Amino acid sequence: MSSIHVARQPSRQRSSAILLSLLFALLLPSVAWHFCAAQPATSAAQSGATAGAAVKPQVQPAEVGSPTDPRRGQRIPLPVPANPKLPTLFLVGDSTVRNGQGNGAGGQWGWGEPLVDYFDPTKINVVNRAIGGLSSRTYMNRPGGDPWALTLAMIKPGDVVLIQFGHNDGGKPDDPSRARASLPGVGEETVEIENPILKMHETVHTYGWYIRKIVEDAKAKGAIPIVCSPIPRKTWQDGKVVRNANDFGGWARQVAAQEHVGFVDLNEIIGRRYDALGEAAVEPLFGDPHTHTSRAGAELNAECVVAGLKALVNDPVAAYFSAKGAAVQAYKE
Repeated sequence: MSSIHVARQPSRQRSSAILLSLLFALLLPSVAWHFCAAQPATSAAQSGATAGAAVKPQVQPAEVGSPTDPRRGQRIPLPVPANPKLPTLFLVGDSTVRNGQGNGAGGQWGWGEPLVDYFDPTKINVVNRAIGGLSSRTYMNRPGGDPWALTLAMIKPGDVVLIQFGHNDGGKPDDPSRARASLPGVGEETVEIENPILKMHETVHTYGWYIRKIVEDAKAKGAIPIVCSPIPRKTWQDGKVVRNANDFGGWARQVAAQEHVGFVDLNEIIGRRYDALGEAAVEPLFGDPHTHTSRAGAELNAECVVAGLKALVNDPVAAYFSAKGAAVQAYKE
């Protein structure tokens, strides 16, 4: 009996082992799938927390498709001052100031990238906080993290804020694909809408109201705001580039006058350069049919920004130019 019992025991063990192996093989894919599905989310959260502690640049949703949609997953870095002890020149605006991630993708550049070379980095930070696709309104209407609030938190007394909006401010305030337009003018008019992108009720103000708010917020922090008219589009009429003095350019000028701050008429300064060059020479200065500049166009526009700053009665950045910036002549009307 003993010998028979001993002979059968290994057989039972083998059967049990085979059964366990089959069960394990059946269960393993399910266990592995659940583990792998959960793991990336955990790792992303952990890596995000680590990066947030070590990396300074803030991020905002990239403008893909519907520019004001906060649900877009792609994100772009926004720079911060390299040396907080120095004064900072902050740039706020749209894609004509900073296109995409500011790396020339698609052959398109904003003037904020080459502007850096006109300043001495040992004397001042130049921080380009512009975001493509945004208007004066959508730069400050994102719940829980609008770009202006994040920028304002970094501003200190003596900093300078250069403001240029307008290219994305036209249209219907409740456009279902964008919902970014401000109301025309500089008054206190408002309209109540249900924002189809943010899914919330919103009071929409005029273009001038939004620019004025940025100016007043910057003043309250002890900074020096400067308003710019939007750069001209590549639209020709009677041999000259069409100006925007009757709308956004004119409204920007009015706000600057109301607030007693500097005004750089980029629309006219650059427009005169384009007129002098002529249509054929201006063509390669653009990376698309009429709005976004190539690197060469961005360089020209940046030089015009410097010329406009030097033309101010009290240029707040006069002491901070690099050799390249010092060589630029002040704009003369």
